[in-house]
Amino acid sequence: MSAEIEHSDYIGYLNSRADAHTAAGTHLAEIACKIADHRSAERELNAGQDVFSASRRSEELYYLADGWVALYDLLEDGRRQILQFALPGALLGLQSADEAMATYGAQALNRATVWVISACALNALVAEHPQIGIRVALMIARDQSLTFDHLTSIGRRSARERVARLLLELFLRYRAQSPDCRTELMPLPLTQEHIADATGLTNVHVNRVLGELRKQGIVHFHYRRLSILDLEKLMEAAGIDPRKGPLLKGLPAVERQ
Repeated sequence: MSAEIEHSDYIGYLNSRADAHTAAGTHLAEIACKIADHRSAERELNAGQDVFSASRRSEELYYLADGWVALYDLLEDGRRQILQFALPGALLGLQSADEAMATYGAQALNRATVWVISACALNALVAEHPQIGIRVALMIARDQSLTFDHLTSIGRRSARERVARLLLELFLRYRAQSPDCRTELMPLPLTQEHIADATGLTNVHVNRVLGELRKQGIVHFHYRRLSILDLEKLMEAAGIDPRKGPLLKGLPAVERQ
């Protein structure tokens, strides 16, 4: 691949990975089927409903079968920090010790389905199918990398970089889960308030940055749909040089020819 990565080149790269993602998706579907067989309940949630709240003590875990969920921390004065956005396939509610108190809550961003599975059932499942344990460990490692990147954004990056980087992350994660999707348009069940709470900015500041990105022909975010108009410029706005490795920690690197 040339030193200068063109917009069309990277879209081609994403599309070239479709077969690999399809194979991985098949493997994940098999894991999901095994979790489904061991679930104790299935819950349907509307947007705004909590999967669980902070400070809960429970041995239940939640597999996100459908929908998007925000993991958040709520301060005493009502201010909220969104820690992470969970997409289908996420395992929610893992704690550092049995019966430990949850340090964050989880709220559905759109209509979502979660499968409830006990910690004991998951332990038995991992013992029977070690590949599930490996998958969970990889999920935790990926989430940790993204969390470190979010911390760096809030602590050191500009408002433009924070917003652009978040939009790029969610776009890449969505595309990785949707290998048949060859467009640059995706559903994004977030409001500007969600983006503000995830980036540590005010709603006004987020609105200003999104307006700038739209006027510059980079992205268009409207009615909970995100259109990537110029992926190369979005990477530039996010402060990312794809020639140096992974676009974002925990997400795929651009393969060089």
